[in-house]
Amino acid sequence: MNKERKLIVAGNWKMNKTVVEALQLVRDLKPGVANINDADIVVCPPFTALSEVAKAIRGSRIQLGAQNMSEHEAGAYTGEIAAEMLRELEVRYVILGHSERRQYQKESDELILQKAQTAHAAGLQPIVCVGEALAEREAGHTEKVLEGQVRGSLMGLSKEQMRQTVVAYEPVWAIGTGKTATTSQAQESHAFIRGLLAKLFDATIARLVRIQYGGSVKPSNARELMSQPDVDGALVGGASLEAQSFTEIIQNSI
Repeated sequence: MNKERKLIVAGNWKMNKTVVEALQLVRDLKPGVANINDADIVVCPPFTALSEVAKAIRGSRIQLGAQNMSEHEAGAYTGEIAAEMLRELEVRYVILGHSERRQYQKESDELILQKAQTAHAAGLQPIVCVGEALAEREAGHTEKVLEGQVRGSLMGLSKEQMRQTVVAYEPVWAIGTGKTATTSQAQESHAFIRGLLAKLFDATIARLVRIQYGGSVKPSNARELMSQPDVDGALVGGASLEAQSFTEIIQNSI
């Protein structure tokens, strides 16, 4: 964690929570984070709950994020959601290129870059996810995979757009598995990504971009992970679905 970069802890609820359940979760979350000023706190409910959650968190420390969006501004794209639609619902952040979408929806780096550019054009801050699979790590290809994803998903943004982009390093083998990268593994990958950003953009951009860690983050490991010099927050999955555990992760991160 670096003092120049404000911590960002985001909860990715994935395909969980009805509107009623989502409202209960944010009601339970608000008191525990009311006095936290040292971190940006983001919740990313399903699309169906965004409107009601937006109303429920107005005036609180919690900001709103979406889990995906279209690369298109509008048009005949059945089932898609446009950036302007999200903006209308007071969404500030949008997760792009999550490993589950890369895997199940076959999203490419090129598509993720297009989405990031569309998000910036609409005034949304993208959280762009990168990370290697277990077989890739075991084969010693972690850096090769990360370089391909970082180049493909981010190179094409302007320096100012990159400055307003969050990168989430999520080792695919640690998502929802209970396995977590060791602090040294997390720091090593975060430092590698930051070094890449320095090469692709410049040293100032690399120093200022926030890089989150995602992958089985829990209250018990948050403090150690966030203490690493290049880890600037967490993208939390399962543990963000319960107010107490998510609150404890945030409190243990700062």
